[in-house]
Amino acid sequence: MVEDIVRTSGFLTLGSRLRRIGERLQADTQQFIEEAGLGIQAGQYPFLAAIDGAGPLTIGELAQSVGITQPGATRTIGQLLKLGFVDMQPAPDDQRRRLVSLTEKGKELVDFSRAEVWPRIAAAVADLCGSLDGPLLDQLATMEDGLATASLIRRAPPKET
Repeated sequence: MVEDIVRTSGFLTLGSRLRRIGERLQADTQQFIEEAGLGIQAGQYPFLAAIDGAGPLTIGELAQSVGITQPGATRTIGQLLKLGFVDMQPAPDDQRRRLVSLTEKGKELVDFSRAEVWPRIAAAVADLCGSLDGPLLDQLATMEDGLATASLIRRAPPKET
């Protein structure tokens, strides 16, 4: 068996290890989204949640809120515009600024997600992290082992019908 160099290198490869865990969490979250038939990507959810929580925001404010670059935020908002979940209009106080807001379709998606999808994802991640204790690298190992044993979709409480 080949050594998992990312795992055994400790803090040297922490970024790679966190990225690996993040990618797995995103992929598992995508399963929830596909199960619900929502037609969005897991990485788009934080944008919808930011707009829902704060109201209309500029691309720069969204980038800051989600913690990504402005070009990345522009790309994601472009995708959400095409899907009809957001709208972009000039700010009433400054026509140079463009504000991104949820459309009615976007509000419906967020409301449905808040009731049906987000609680299941949060419960699954809480289940995954429930046994974390001790040093960070040991906790990451516990998370990785937990994801290898049971994906988030398997950890989630049953979908209510």
